[in-house]
Amino acid sequence: MQSKVKLTKRQVKEDKFTTFMLTSKDKLQGEFEDKWQYYVIGIVLAVVLIWAVVWYFDQQSTREAQAAEAFSQAMSRYQLGDDQVAILEFSQVLENYGGTNLAAKAAFLLGNLNLATRNYDEAIRHYRLFLNDYKGTVLNRAAAYAGIAAAQEDQGQYGEAAASLVQAVETNPEGPLRPDYELGAVRNYLAAGNPELAEARLAILDEKYEGTDWASRATRMIAEKSQGN
Repeated sequence: MQSKVKLTKRQVKEDKFTTFMLTSKDKLQGEFEDKWQYYVIGIVLAVVLIWAVVWYFDQQSTREAQAAEAFSQAMSRYQLGDDQVAILEFSQVLENYGGTNLAAKAAFLLGNLNLATRNYDEAIRHYRLFLNDYKGTVLNRAAAYAGIAAAQEDQGQYGEAAASLVQAVETNPEGPLRPDYELGAVRNYLAAGNPELAEARLAILDEKYEGTDWASRATRMIAEKSQGN
C-alpha cells in the first residue's frame, strides 16, 4: 500500500491560490474573446478623445494668434484717430473671434468709439455686450456703466443715466473714479426731478469725500436747484 502524502496548511493554501489564478485567467480570456470588440472600441474612443483635446487647444492657440493680429491692426487705426475704420475692424474682431480675451477688449473699445462719435445706440449695445458676455476688470466694468450713463445723459434720459452711474459705483466702490460717478449721479437725479435721490448721493460724497471739490460741487448743484424752484 502506498502511504498517503499529508499536505501542510501552507501547501493547501498555495494550491488553492494557484487553482484560483488559473481559473481566473481562463475566465478573463473567455470574457475577452467574447467581448473583445468592446475593449477595442473603448481604446479607440480614448485615443479619439485625447486627439480631440489636443486639436481643440491647438485651434484655440491659433485662433488667439489670429485675433491678436486683427486686434493689433484695429488698434493702430484707433491710435491714429481713424475712428470709422477702427470701428469696422474692431467689429470684425468681435464677429470673427468672439469669446476670446481680445474680443472683450474690442467690445469695450467699440463702446468708447461709438460714444465718441455720438452713435449712442451702438455705444450702449457694445457696452452691454461687454458687461453681459465678458468678465473684464472691475475698473473696465464700472467704466462701461459710466459710458452707458454718458450716452443716456446726452439723450436726455437722466433718470436712467443716474441709475447707470450708481451701478458703476456699486461695481467698483473703491475705484478712483467713484467721486466722479457720485457727482454725475447727483447731476442726473436733479435733472430727472429726483432731489431726494440726489441728496442721498450727496450724503455719500460728504461722508467719504468731505471737503473735496466733488462734495462742494454737488452741494452747490443741489442749492442752485432748490433756489430755482
